[in-house]
Amino acid sequence: MTGLNPTATPAPAASPEATHGVSFGAAVRVWARVAALSFGGPAGQIAVMHRIIVDEQKWIGETRFLHALNYCMLLPGPEAQQLAVYIGWLMHRTAGGLVAGTLFVLPGLVSIMALSWLYAGWGAVGPVQALFFGLKAAVLAIVIEAVVRVGKRALKNRVMIGIAAAAFVAIFGLGVGFPWIIAAAGLIGYAGHRLGLAGFEPGGGHGAAGAKAQLSDADSRLGAGSPPHTRVSGAWSLKVLVIALVLWLAPIIAILTLLGAPASMPISASSSPRWRW
Repeated sequence: MTGLNPTATPAPAASPEATHGVSFGAAVRVWARVAALSFGGPAGQIAVMHRIIVDEQKWIGETRFLHALNYCMLLPGPEAQQLAVYIGWLMHRTAGGLVAGTLFVLPGLVSIMALSWLYAGWGAVGPVQALFFGLKAAVLAIVIEAVVRVGKRALKNRVMIGIAAAAFVAIFGLGVGFPWIIAAAGLIGYAGHRLGLAGFEPGGGHGAAGAKAQLSDADSRLGAGSPPHTRVSGAWSLKVLVIALVLWLAPIIAILTLLGAPASMPISASSSPRWRW
């Protein structure tokens, strides 16, 4: 083949920084800021991430953020931290995911240790009780503001608002299990899309609430495409699965080896867990 040098070494893959222009050091500072401002549980943490990552830094677009949030909410575990790890991995590969996930939990760890020490030592003192009462009210306000902020971005038409309202009534008013609500919402969305209803079209159905300009994936720093390191294969997925299983099982095996298996305890009908499906 003309024009090709068979002895030339292939050009190294472009680094993530060359793709989106965000250095690793700058990303560390941003994730530290996200962690320091993340109060109010998952809702507040997700709202802070959206404001800083999407609105201010413009790392990723609105659609990519909401898609990632949807997937993380279906996974077991803390969805806010999973979302931070995913975005960090998108931007700076494994190192970015580790930094984002670690920094995300550090302020909460320090705060809960300090508050636990304060409550255990002086929980019955009047000023301390007043402090915790004020924190409860402030966190409630943060959660409500976060739910409204994310809801305005995610619920783009009346159909989505109706499904969200029905899910709220089902889980809090009727006591329907969470897996059933997720399954029903998925089936409704699939059926609506198959029938060609406008409210179920991907990215469509924007009403008046959706008229506000939102950052598109193409206009974000990461762009609309997928970074090269996110294009996985079967072998890569199997390798990650094995590593994750080892990391998950290693502490359990170490504890059982050092301390031994716990003595078997009879489980009465009143103490057995009751799973609501």
